[in-house]
Amino acid sequence: MGSETTPQLPLIDFNNLNLETKSPNWELVKSQVYKALVEYGCFEAIFDKVSLDLCKAIFDSLEELFDLPLQTKQLNVSKEPYHGYIGQYPMVPLYESIGIDDANVFEEVKSMTNILWPHGNQSFSKTIHSFCEGQTALDRIIRKMIFESLGVEKYLEEHMNSTNYLLRVMKYRGPQTSDTKLGLSTHSDKNVVTILYQNQVEGLQVMTKDGKWISYKPSPGNFVVIIGDSLHAWSNGRLHPPIHRVMMSGNEARYSTALFSIFKGGSIIKAPEELVDEEHPLLFKPYDHVEFLKYNFSEEGQRDQNALRTFCGV
Repeated sequence: MGSETTPQLPLIDFNNLNLETKSPNWELVKSQVYKALVEYGCFEAIFDKVSLDLCKAIFDSLEELFDLPLQTKQLNVSKEPYHGYIGQYPMVPLYESIGIDDANVFEEVKSMTNILWPHGNQSFSKTIHSFCEGQTALDRIIRKMIFESLGVEKYLEEHMNSTNYLLRVMKYRGPQTSDTKLGLSTHSDKNVVTILYQNQVEGLQVMTKDGKWISYKPSPGNFVVIIGDSLHAWSNGRLHPPIHRVMMSGNEARYSTALFSIFKGGSIIKAPEELVDEEHPLLFKPYDHVEFLKYNFSEEGQRDQNALRTFCGV
């Protein structure tokens, strides 16, 4: 009998692609992206627009950030759910994170930086901004490919204008044991597209449609792209938002970043009429993204394994 193959995330090479003038391999990569997002809801991306030097610098910046006193980190506050500092949660004691809104806009990064470092920290601001600029380039390519694959490219400009970016930077302390401990609870993302980057400490696990866990083994310079509930609803269920979690063991800290493309406050998420037919009946009523977030982070929503369906399912 042959041994069972360990499942892995699809690997897609985005190098030598141009968003403005489509490269010869655009259609090939586009088909790979769409297939991966239908089957897995995620994939690993090779993308050299973010240099390895910059990838290394981001972790130096994260160590500097998370070494700040707790009371300083807690100055990172936001009216939006899940945008400010998160830590000290008994359910996930190894986890803490900080949100940076509009991290692709240098002045916004600088403004947030000056809250934590009153005398400024130019190196930190430049590193965060440059890193996000490269990631947003990848995000725009992916979303253009998705819209072309769905045959609704005419909505792309309107869609892009209705979203912005949140960067969450995260630290997971090593549990100081070989036993596996929960780093971050099982969940699906609530946004449009997530682009993850992490150091070499393993922990990310993604569930396949048939309930198997894929343990991601990081490659330097590569990113993990994940579809969120917002794009699942907008695509009328065609794209799969995968369940994932973080499981930790050992002594080393895991540092990671997540660039979320998010619908702006007041945006109503509604599937285009072209994506609704007899074969694909409407799955979700139009809904306000911020109101869904409020439900999702309520006591009831935290217990709800089908929060999107409960909130706006047809």
